[in-house]
Amino acid sequence: MRNSGEDKKKRDIKGGLAWVLSYVRPYRHIFIPSLVALFVTAALSLAFPFFLKELIGDPADAWKDGSIDVLATRKKADETILWLVGILAVQAFIAYWRVRGFTRAGEAALNDLRRDLFQHLLKLPMPFFQDQRSGSLSNRISADLGVVRETVLNTLPQAARHSVVLVGSLIAIFVFSWKLSLVMLCSVPVVVLAVAISGRKVRKHSREAQDALAESGMVMEESVQGIADVKAFSNESFEKTRYDRALDRFFDVTLKGANARAAFLSFVIFAMFGTIGGVAWYGSHMLAGGGIDQKDFTGFILFSVFVGASLGTMPEIISQFQAMSGATERLRELMAERSERSGRLSAAKLGGALAFDNVSFRYPSRPDAPVLHELSFIAEPGKRIALVGPSGAGKSTVFSLILGFHEPESGRVLFDESNAADLELAAIRKQIAVVPQEVMLFGGSIRENIEYGRPGASAEDIEAAAKQANAHEFISKLPEGYDTLVGPRGVKLSGGQRQRIAIARAILADPRILLLDEATSALDTESERLVNEALERLMTGRTSLVIAHRLSTVRDADTILVLNHGKLVESGTHDQLIAKQGTYHLLAETQLL
Repeated sequence: MRNSGEDKKKRDIKGGLAWVLSYVRPYRHIFIPSLVALFVTAALSLAFPFFLKELIGDPADAWKDGSIDVLATRKKADETILWLVGILAVQAFIAYWRVRGFTRAGEAALNDLRRDLFQHLLKLPMPFFQDQRSGSLSNRISADLGVVRETVLNTLPQAARHSVVLVGSLIAIFVFSWKLSLVMLCSVPVVVLAVAISGRKVRKHSREAQDALAESGMVMEESVQGIADVKAFSNESFEKTRYDRALDRFFDVTLKGANARAAFLSFVIFAMFGTIGGVAWYGSHMLAGGGIDQKDFTGFILFSVFVGASLGTMPEIISQFQAMSGATERLRELMAERSERSGRLSAAKLGGALAFDNVSFRYPSRPDAPVLHELSFIAEPGKRIALVGPSGAGKSTVFSLILGFHEPESGRVLFDESNAADLELAAIRKQIAVVPQEVMLFGGSIRENIEYGRPGASAEDIEAAAKQANAHEFISKLPEGYDTLVGPRGVKLSGGQRQRIAIARAILADPRILLLDEATSALDTESERLVNEALERLMTGRTSLVIAHRLSTVRDADTILVLNHGKLVESGTHDQLIAKQGTYHLLAETQLL
């Protein structure tokens, strides 16, 4: 079982690297020349110990007729240093373009990977996001991409370079003395075994550290997003404790990983450089016995240092590749998540008719709690439908099913008598606008938030939409007008102002179907009046479904649907339902709509 586990980890590393390199393929015209340049510069780096050996030389070569030949020695040294400087200059020139090429190809490939991840993320269904804690997903993706970036831009070139240096240096030492080479290489199996053992621990600690770091980022993001609640409940110390716990966990896991790497690195330093010292001792005995000459022994020692240095970097390189394996594993799992349905039939222009046909639904996370039970109703084009009922009756779930956030367990949602499951989901949503009770604005300008309803809209269209939404007047009074920044989630604007911007956004979208989650329930009287006027303009000529919490909202509805425990218990106009003396009558009397 252990062997199969090791094989799987090797496949994971290879598979993760191959997946990342697949994004480099479009830039191979830059990457491959840069890789060739890397091998060339790595090979040229072997010239340094070779020419250094020539500079040191064999003292016996400098003697001629019992004295040192000064001129010949200086001439040889001058020629050697000129060769060395020339090769180093060529190496530096090639290295400059190699680094530029690697960076350009690597960063371009990583940007493509980021784009694909974000694009896929946007296509994932709502249940996926509902299973994630706020901030956890984005922080984890950011941490994993950071590991991938470090591997592609730094570790991969480093691994290639040290591989060339290692192979070249091994060939050189075997040329100088195969006996000494075999003695030195006896330590390699021990080091390789240590790499295999420590690699498992390093990979485990690396993954745990990334998870812990993502958790700390998640706590910070949640605290910042909910800062009003944090301060309102005086829970600053509670949030600090949460963040401290996350950081302590990250610190502990990081220390465990550091301990594993430090212990292994210490072993490598001791084993490799201790071996070089032992080989030098053995070689000095060979030198004394005539088994090797001074120049070859000097070259052997110099190239052995290169062998030791290259092998010494391998643990860090391998641990980085193992960390990348864990990172790419999570990223590939994310990319493997199924996207939302796309639909096969065009829904380019809806007439506005909407119907539920015996729809039943329960959330996957709560399979034992039915939310809707055989719900059926028809909303004709241009009509206003009010949804009323106690909390938990299923009103918001109806909106989620209309928007395609969830799929019915049974029954059908129909648009113009066509099953929503067969229609293009994106095209359906483009013809639906939502004005929620709690408006979420993006952290840009007012203009950008209104334009979100129809990207690319002209300034005249944006201003016209704002006027219909009763928003133009307050926007014009702001120092920067439509270019005023709204702050994170629109915190710089009042509730009524945010609602009117949301209505302007919906007006600009010009939808066929409008979903309103009682947008005036938390507003003061004046703001409510302005918002209601804007909503009246918005609903005119459109199929409108309103989750109603106030009696004044439902009086003018063409049809009122009364939901209770996921079932449609009553339907009709206000006067008809009041006359029935049923659930609606009770809700109206108690204002519990």
